[in-house]
Amino acid sequence: MVDALAGDAAIPVVADDARRSDVPVFLIGLGSVAPLRSVTVTSRIDGQLVKLDFVDGQDVHAGDLLAEIDPQPLQAALAQAQATKMRDDVSLANAQLDLARAQTLTNKGVGSTQVLDTAKAAVAQLEATDKVDQAAIDIQQIQLGFTQIRSPLDGKAGIHMVDAGNIVHASDTGGIVRISQIHPIAVDFSLPSDDLPSIQQVMKAGNAAVVVQDNTGQQLASGRLSVVDNQINNATATIRIRAVFDNADDRLWPGQFVNVRVQVELQRGVVTVPVTAIVRGPDGTYAFIVRKDRQVVKRPVTVAYSNAELAVVGTGIEPGETIVTDGQYRIQEGDLVDVTGPAQTAN
Repeated sequence: MVDALAGDAAIPVVADDARRSDVPVFLIGLGSVAPLRSVTVTSRIDGQLVKLDFVDGQDVHAGDLLAEIDPQPLQAALAQAQATKMRDDVSLANAQLDLARAQTLTNKGVGSTQVLDTAKAAVAQLEATDKVDQAAIDIQQIQLGFTQIRSPLDGKAGIHMVDAGNIVHASDTGGIVRISQIHPIAVDFSLPSDDLPSIQQVMKAGNAAVVVQDNTGQQLASGRLSVVDNQINNATATIRIRAVFDNADDRLWPGQFVNVRVQVELQRGVVTVPVTAIVRGPDGTYAFIVRKDRQVVKRPVTVAYSNAELAVVGTGIEPGETIVTDGQYRIQEGDLVDVTGPAQTAN
């Protein structure tokens, strides 16, 4: 009769068994995807943009021709500089002949020293002029080379910002197009500064693996930690970290927000329970243990680590004990329970 009454008074709960398992420890942060390198391509000279040699969104390589500026004004300036040098070269050759004649007459004692000195000065002056002329030619050749604008890196071209036919200037800040390197690509994220020793330890060990997920928890890519910033942000007490991903499938895109998970440790053979088994009260964390007679015992526990699914128990629970995972707020110390969850099936 007593057993029947006790059965009627049992409170249904869901429970599961504590187990020993290996648990990876992750540090989790919110990150943003950024190009590993990015360049705004601008003109280095003033002139008319006559042609764009790329398509928006095209993959380009370092050295690829991107745009062309009208070269005719600079070609004319180069021809003028070359003609000036030819004229001055003729004058220099004539001055050298005059110097040779003056030197011969002076050596024979029939020439004037003053004439010789004047001839030497004329040659020196024209030699300097020749160097100025050559420098002017070099400058014009360099400027002419700037009429062909080439990609400075491998990357993906964005949407062009200037159409062919427009006049562009070296002082323009908007640029012609932006080239971003996305193979590989970077993810920048921040973690509390207290996590810095753990990050440094895994990076020194050479196994600093990192994965990124979307907001649904789906894994997008796996990569490696690349660098830790050289200064902690005093305003937020966080440290900025960069991870690098191959991104061969283009699942990461600049400006995208992702969840970053860095495995810093693997705890082996630890006692684990479902994270829902841990209850937080005013006196700390505790759990309800189901005894063999189906009565529950409220027991303080310490949690060494937890994630979205599991809690690693430091003290308070032994492997094999049955722990209430749902329904804790309907029971108290000494209540009789009817286990309807996984633990009942296992028994």
